[in-house]
Amino acid sequence: MLPWYKKAIFYHIYPLGFCGAKKLNDFNLKTMETLEKTYDWIKHIKYLGADAIYFGPIFESTSHGYDTVDYNVIDRRLGNNDTFIKLVKTLHKNNIKVVIDGVFNHVGRDFFAFKDILLKGKKSPYCSWFHRLDFNQNSPLNDPFTYDTWNGYYNLVKLNLCNSEVKDYLFKAINMWIKDFDIDGLRLDCADCLDFNFIKELASFCKKLKPDFWLMGEIIHGDYNRWVNNNMLDSVTNYECYKGLYSSHNDKNYFEIAYSLNRQFGKDFGIYKNMYLYNFIDNHDVNRIASTLKFSDYIYPVYIILFTMPGVPSIYYGSEFGIKGVRNISDDDLRPELNLKNILSSNYNKKLIKLIHNLSNIRRGSKALEEGKYIQIKILNEQFAYARIIEGECIIVILNLSQNFRFMEINAPIKASKAIDMLNNKDIYKIQNNNCFTIKLEPCWGKILKLQQQ
Repeated sequence: MLPWYKKAIFYHIYPLGFCGAKKLNDFNLKTMETLEKTYDWIKHIKYLGADAIYFGPIFESTSHGYDTVDYNVIDRRLGNNDTFIKLVKTLHKNNIKVVIDGVFNHVGRDFFAFKDILLKGKKSPYCSWFHRLDFNQNSPLNDPFTYDTWNGYYNLVKLNLCNSEVKDYLFKAINMWIKDFDIDGLRLDCADCLDFNFIKELASFCKKLKPDFWLMGEIIHGDYNRWVNNNMLDSVTNYECYKGLYSSHNDKNYFEIAYSLNRQFGKDFGIYKNMYLYNFIDNHDVNRIASTLKFSDYIYPVYIILFTMPGVPSIYYGSEFGIKGVRNISDDDLRPELNLKNILSSNYNKKLIKLIHNLSNIRRGSKALEEGKYIQIKILNEQFAYARIIEGECIIVILNLSQNFRFMEINAPIKASKAIDMLNNKDIYKIQNNNCFTIKLEPCWGKILKLQQQ
């Protein structure tokens, strides 16, 4: 039996934006239980078919959440620890797992250990807590020392994860998250920057506390095999296919995403064919898919691929309505406050909501889509067909990104006499002529065919 995270459908929330929290935390604010807004969305999230929520940063921070100040308390702009404990209990009662951001590569400048160095200089007992702290030169922020950062941002101070005291501090916090909050997993921010030994120790620590605990790492580039293995992570962000999903449609070139899917998951030589990668088409760091696509109706085949390709699909909050957002000077447009009642009373994309609902039901009812092998069938510039196969079940997915009806001839990978379209009214197609059949495809849409014998 597959563990829960290999069958999950995720809903990704960036809490500080979603809840409309204040941009800056002066640490004098009264607790604002804005995270309770999530309760209003539970019914909607369940309708979409999601059974796991990934919450972005929730711990006390100075601004955007990734500049952590205290790993032991919920950000006062969202609530307090009891706020989150009650929310997790409610989500669990609704059969929704909870995953949170683990930001371990760096902290904010208001983190207690860094503030102690600002106050005491070389005499601070925390000098070894930070990576390559150097008192021989000033930082760009005119500190009497310099230090490593994340990507050159001096408000994000890199921790020394080889330091035993740092690890003890972080693991003590994680112990509380698992035992008190009862979370089900962690998404490791900047996992490609983390020390491998730290990840191994973290994985061992978490799995001992909760054997089915899920660890997923944010990896932008690189060989995913380096991070996903029995000693480290269960999954990583599939940025390769993220890019291929939108650009193959924009360029009218299904060969791009087909190449990535076959390279990753092909039944014979797929380099990640045994992994359940975290698949997405947008998130809190990239433009909304509705803003990225050159033609709005491309969004339908994009979501069909997301839910039928190998791995774990994730929906970024609000994108199911077709809302737009482009990264400019800030990320605010990518991380907006949303009011569900206002959206539902507006002219949102009802066709997309229904599609996602149907895709979730189809996926959850198909062992082949959840864990079957990936087999490429046919690729054209604007049409693409592939199969997901497991013993006893074969599903063929056929996509058409053309804005016109198209016909496509398909060779079924197994012997079958008919195909039932699980996505479109369970239409039935007869298969003859040695398992070769021709099918008519609607513009910017797809078919999910379940092959059967008479």
